[in-house]
Amino acid sequence: MHKMTKQQQLRFWLGGGIAFLLFIYIFDEILLPFVVGMAVAYFLDPLVDILEKRGVWRGWAALLVLAPFLLVVVLALVLLAPLLVEQIAALANSLPDYISSFREMVTPLVESLRSRLGDEQVASFRSVAGDYAGDVLAWVGGLFTKVWGGGLALVNLLSLIFIMPITAFYLLRDWDLIIARIDSWLPRLHAQTVRDQAMEVDRTLSGFVRGAAMVCLTLATIYGVGLTLIGLKFGLLIGITTGLISFVPYVGAAIGFVVGTGLAWYQFPEMTPVLLVAGTFLFGQTLESYILTPRFVGDRVGLHPMWIIFALLAGGALFGFLGIFLAVPVAAVIGVLSRFLLSGYLKSTYYLGSGKKHPAKG
Repeated sequence: MHKMTKQQQLRFWLGGGIAFLLFIYIFDEILLPFVVGMAVAYFLDPLVDILEKRGVWRGWAALLVLAPFLLVVVLALVLLAPLLVEQIAALANSLPDYISSFREMVTPLVESLRSRLGDEQVASFRSVAGDYAGDVLAWVGGLFTKVWGGGLALVNLLSLIFIMPITAFYLLRDWDLIIARIDSWLPRLHAQTVRDQAMEVDRTLSGFVRGAAMVCLTLATIYGVGLTLIGLKFGLLIGITTGLISFVPYVGAAIGFVVGTGLAWYQFPEMTPVLLVAGTFLFGQTLESYILTPRFVGDRVGLHPMWIIFALLAGGALFGFLGIFLAVPVAAVIGVLSRFLLSGYLKSTYYLGSGKKHPAKG
């Protein structure tokens, strides 16, 4: 049997990676239900394993776990979707009034700045700020257009409804068989190394996907219910959105705090509701920092928040809604492989500068 050189192996794996990216690029319009089904199966697999260990046939275990999960999702969509759509429409109608009020508030500041700097400098600053704002809005608009057009078209929406549950069921039922089959395809000389890195990817993904999902859902419930009970306009929309972006520590709570208290200050004539809104976000942030994140996520993640943000934005820009779903797994794989390569580099002669290999000092 012909033995492949390192250069041939490198070309082989690079070719495989390019073929995989090309496959996603060509079929990105139809892959969404399969990717979502895989994500659901990965999320629910531990529960199916528990039932299987208790003597339940894996097919029935998959059905017993998947059916209640889908029922909860459908009920949440049926109950929340009309309210969220209504609040989004109302917010869009009220946005010009909010912008007008904001202009009235900042006008004195602009006039004060003009008196200090002069009309020419203020005009130059306004032109530069306008150009940057236009570029940012164009980029954000293009991203949302890509996500909406690529992920929420009618065909993809119908495929999510009908194909995703079937995909999730069969993946859950055959998960162990699929893993065993993939393991049998690993190159024998490097099989254990690949398994070790795959386990590290699984540890990272499970820590983020399952842990962060629990944190986000809990905070979305707290913020949504709390702001709605206080009587804040668009409170349900703001609360759920803030909770869902809380996978980035402090950023989600900070955005929600600024938007929520700003709208409360505009809406309520007295300060008590404003303080209650601020207190809701402070309570949620405290709960997240000291209870939720240590309990559900801990120190297992290994993904920096800025890396997650970049991955989500890049995935959405490249592949729309499908890219958003693939962003975190791809980020986890790249992060694990980067740490693996860095560890090898720190033990190599490229770093040590000699023929001897010593443990990297850290």
